[in-house]
Amino acid sequence: MSASQPENRLKRYCDLKTYWRNRFGCTVYKLPVDAGFTCPNRDGSRGTGGCTYCDGRGSRLRREGPLPSVSEQIRRGREFYRNRKGAKKFIAYFQTFTNTYAPCDRLKRLYDEALAQEDVIGLSVGTRPDCVPDDVLDLLKGYARNAHVWLEYGLQSISDTTLLRINRGHTAAEFLDAVKRAADENLLICTHIIVGLPGETPEDVLGTAQTLASLPIAGIKIHSLLVLEGTSLGEEYQKGGFSLWSQEEYVRTVCDVLEILPPEMVIQRLTADGYADIYLAPAWATNKMVVLNAIDREMERRDARQGCRYRSNYRPERS
Repeated sequence: MSASQPENRLKRYCDLKTYWRNRFGCTVYKLPVDAGFTCPNRDGSRGTGGCTYCDGRGSRLRREGPLPSVSEQIRRGREFYRNRKGAKKFIAYFQTFTNTYAPCDRLKRLYDEALAQEDVIGLSVGTRPDCVPDDVLDLLKGYARNAHVWLEYGLQSISDTTLLRINRGHTAAEFLDAVKRAADENLLICTHIIVGLPGETPEDVLGTAQTLASLPIAGIKIHSLLVLEGTSLGEEYQKGGFSLWSQEEYVRTVCDVLEILPPEMVIQRLTADGYADIYLAPAWATNKMVVLNAIDREMERRDARQGCRYRSNYRPERS
């Protein structure tokens, strides 16, 4: 699937802000929504404890008390981004935990409520590849006929060894199946990966990227590994169980990834941020703009652009 756009001459990659401006002719922002979902990797249906890097607290709203309605969360976010960023249109981003993990009738009520709000032109639904039964996919595909809809799959790595080590609770095969079943001319798939996971090398990350480059995926989020207090990953790190990547290693690998992705794939994120109150490491990842600027400089140094090493006929060999 293609999410093609005119070339962005200011960036050497296909960034989300420009993609939306080219598509809709105005500034578009995502409005994070916490609809009260949990995760099958926490409640015992797939596992317990969650992914090793996840602190399990959910959004700030959830920690402050009863969640406001979807409508109220969108109203607050819309007012903020209109006043501070000049946004004209909005995407309701169901972000916290697994946002397809409920009966289809409940999902429909929540998604309908979001799409009914003023200037909301679409949905972005974050989920896991093991939580997209066919009835949920049919629901999202139905919305995508008239709205701008992204389905965001958390993958993190295509390596089953890594997925097991970080307690993801699903396999690479389940991800590939979920992408195949979700593929549709209107429904846009975004995949999340983490760079710097324990035990992984730059070559492992490029293997993940090459697989994604061969699939009908329209967007990607690239996250730096964050080590947080209160997580099993944090405990492992404090005991010396693994080493973190340097900023230089991270930047080089991200630029390598950008070079092999399709030139039209929308880059929704290039690093991670947040979690200041429980943040342990790496120190360099606390300043998002420093990392983004370093990526821009490295792409310029190489005189490289997204997709300059993309091979459209690449197909991963899997046993």
